[in-house]
Amino acid sequence: MENMFRLMGSDEDFSDRRRSIWVNGPVIIGAGPSGLATAACLRDEGVPFVVLERAECIASLWQKRTYDRLKLHLPKKVCQLPKMPFPEDYPEYPTKRQFIDYLESYATQFNINPQFNECVQSARYDKTSGLWRIKTSSSSATSGSEMEYICRWLVVATGENAERVVPEIDGLTTEFNGEVIHSCEYKSGEKYKGKRVLVVGCGNSGMEVSLDLANHNANPSMVVRSSIHVLPREVLGKSSFEISMMLMKWLPLWLVDKILLILAWLILGNLTKYGLKRPKMGPMELKVVTGKTPVLDIGAMEKIRSGQVDIVPGIKRFSRNHVELVDGQILDLDAVVLATGYRSNVPSWLQENDMFSKNGFPKSPFPNAWKGKSGLYAAGFTRKGLAGASADAVNIAKDIGNVWREETKRVQKIRTRVGHRRCISIA
Repeated sequence: MENMFRLMGSDEDFSDRRRSIWVNGPVIIGAGPSGLATAACLRDEGVPFVVLERAECIASLWQKRTYDRLKLHLPKKVCQLPKMPFPEDYPEYPTKRQFIDYLESYATQFNINPQFNECVQSARYDKTSGLWRIKTSSSSATSGSEMEYICRWLVVATGENAERVVPEIDGLTTEFNGEVIHSCEYKSGEKYKGKRVLVVGCGNSGMEVSLDLANHNANPSMVVRSSIHVLPREVLGKSSFEISMMLMKWLPLWLVDKILLILAWLILGNLTKYGLKRPKMGPMELKVVTGKTPVLDIGAMEKIRSGQVDIVPGIKRFSRNHVELVDGQILDLDAVVLATGYRSNVPSWLQENDMFSKNGFPKSPFPNAWKGKSGLYAAGFTRKGLAGASADAVNIAKDIGNVWREETKRVQKIRTRVGHRRCISIA
């Protein structure tokens, strides 16, 4: 690590726990899959780097904010990071634990050692010096210091799911007496056996939490306020994702959507009678236009059809042990799980207006969202999962690597010329 950066300042800087660090290469913010992939590709390009991570481990979302039964929803070959495939003995859809093990092996393989417990407070581009200045505070109990990292390139890899979204619902926090958690706190339905649980949200997380609750003999109800696409995860043993990608190479988007919806109807049946209405826009078109991912069914639909998971409309308000729905229904409740998703936290600390919009995503659409101005890059904001993050990582590393090699050659030439002059003058 000493070769990557140099401490700047006097001894007094250390006494008040404030230090500035010059990074000889890019700073990567975030040690999730996107940050690790970028670091590995930079390592392969021969470019030094520093990774800053606010948690005390890599992939903190996977390690700390996911439920026990979670598996990758897509086949492993489209989820592996650059330059290192999944082990051959892994199943087609690796478990949470297997994916974490893979990421830890990945970090070891490419000698990626993040600076843990470093929470970025701000990052701004200094036009005078042409450098990025990143201020952090350490959450480590041993240090508790404030740092400023100074670098030429900044890679934002904090991801699409940095902060949980908690909606404001009348009475939820002021009147309801039951347990209220976000899905990032949910681990297993075991402790909810026999309890009446309302799952707010019907995306992949909401569906899977409802399935898990039903499997543990709870009584889940799932709130579905708007239309939603539900597709089978596989069709005749082939991933729906792979089928759609294959079809999109040869057919127009509208026709691919028609085929997917016919396959979904044949396998899952008519979902409207269970309270699940499909959007007017097809699943792939909706993904391209809005970034909204269709739900891949892994068993929840069977529970819905059998009545083990109830579908209910939107919420009007909560009271002590009840919830009143917009259609007038009143349900008795013991707990609420908010499967209401996540958001980017980039606007809270990145001080720039050119590359990122107010929602924390790059303004430029895929595939041009990875590069901004003044040495700013974004990894993992494509809304295309791990495959999109990997593509970003490769592009970023090649772009920085090209500049790095050119400047290294230039410095070597200068040193050679200086050396020759010295020899002549000495002679």
